Amino acid sequence: MRYDSFMLTINHTYRIYPTTDQKALMLDWLETCRRLYNHCLRDLKDWINSRKCMLDSCSINREYIMSPDIPFPSYLEQKRQLTQWKKNNPYYKSVYSQVTQDVVKRMHNTWQAFKNRGFGFPRFKKYGQYRSFLFPQFKENPVKNNIIKLPKIGEVVINLHRPIPDGFTVKGVRIVSRARNTQWYAVVTIQCDVTVPEFKPYGRAIGIDIGLESFLVTSDNFRVKPARFFRDLQGRLKELQRKASRKKKRSKNWEKAQIEVARLHHKIANSRKNFHLNVAHKLCDLADSIYVEDIDFRVSAKGFLGKEMLDGGFGQFRQLLSWVCWKRGKYMGQVDHKYTSQICPECGTHTGKKELSQRKHNCPECGYTSGRDHASARVILNRGLGINVVPRDAGERKQPTECVLSGATNSLDKCNVGIF
Repeated sequence: MRYDSFMLTINHTYRIYPTTDQKALMLDWLETCRRLYNHCLRDLKDWINSRKCMLDSCSINREYIMSPDIPFPSYLEQKRQLTQWKKNNPYYKSVYSQVTQDVVKRMHNTWQAFKNRGFGFPRFKKYGQYRSFLFPQFKENPVKNNIIKLPKIGEVVINLHRPIPDGFTVKGVRIVSRARNTQWYAVVTIQCDVTVPEFKPYGRAIGIDIGLESFLVTSDNFRVKPARFFRDLQGRLKELQRKASRKKKRSKNWEKAQIEVARLHHKIANSRKNFHLNVAHKLCDLADSIYVEDIDFRVSAKGFLGKEMLDGGFGQFRQLLSWVCWKRGKYMGQVDHKYTSQICPECGTHTGKKELSQRKHNCPECGYTSGRDHASARVILNRGLGINVVPRDAGERKQPTECVLSGATNSLDKCNVGIF
C-alpha cells in the first residue's frame, strides 16, 4: 500500500458567545474591512480603466487619466501602501494589522480567480455583505478551557464541543457572522504533518443512485427517504417574509423580521447538512468501497424540479461523503452517469429511455424486474468494479430485502451514527 506524507489542514467550526461590547467591536471591524476591500478594488479598476484609452484619441464623455509611472496595484504593492492608508484613515488602525493585510490578500485572490476562469469580475461589497475576517497566525494555541483569546478583542466564550486533536497546531481563526449578525462562529484552522495511506478499492462495495423519490438507493436496495427540509418549512418562511415586507424598511421592526427570516434559513441549512453527515456515516458503516455518479447536479437544478433538487442538496452530500470516506478509511469513486437507468444490470441490455413516471425496470431480454433506482445503483456498482455483465438463469435471482432510513425533518435522531 502506498503512503503519502503531507500537511493535513482541517477546519473546525465552533459557536462563540461574545459580549455586547465585543459584538460591537467585531461589527466595526467588519465594516472597516469592507471599506478596505472596496478601496483596493477601486484602485485596481481605476488602473485598468486608465489603460483602456486609445493611443490616438480619447472618449467624448470622459476618460480615466493616470500617470504611466504608477505601477499595477498588485497584492504586494497594495500591501505596501496599506501603511500609508492607515496614516490617512485612522479607522484602519483600530483593526488588527494582520486582519487588514488578509483583506488585501482576499481581494487579490478574487481577482486571480477571475483571471483563471475568465468571467466573474470582482464586485464591490455593499453594507452587510462582508461577514468574516481572519486572524492568519498565532504564536500559541488561543483555545483553552472553553475560551478563545483573540488579538484586540480579548477572551471570548467558545462552545468547544470537540477538542482539538493531539499533534495539531492552530494556524488561524476566522470569525464569521451568521443570521444577520445574531450568531457568531469561529472557524479554527488546524494543521498536522501526517502520513496516510492512499485508499484503493477494497472490501465490500456498493453503488449509490441519488434521486427524488428516494434520497438515495444502494445496490443492496438500502433506501433513504427524501429529505424535505426547505419544503416542510416553506409555509413558515413565506409567513415570515410576508410580515417582513409589511414593515417600514430599515426600521427596528423590519430588522427584527429580517432576523427571523435569516435564522430560519440558517436552521434549514444546518438541518440539511446534519442529515447529509448522518447518511454518509451510515453508508460507511455498510460498505468499504462506495461508487457514485459524476453527474453535474447544477444542470438538473435548473429544470422544473429545481426546488426539489436544491432542497436535496445532492452536490453537498457527495462532497461530504467524500470527506467522511477519507476520514474513516473508506474508498469513494465516481463513475460515468450516462445511461445508468437504461441498462439492465443483469444482462447489460440497453432497454431504452424511461420516462420519469416509470419507476420499474423490466428487461425484455432476461426478464429481470426491479425498482428503477435499485437497477441504476447496480449498474453504477458494475461500472465502478469494471464488471462485464454476463446473463445468468433468471431462476437463480433473488430480490434483496428493502431497508429504509428516515430523512424527514426532525427525525435525524433515528440514524444511530456519530457525527465527526
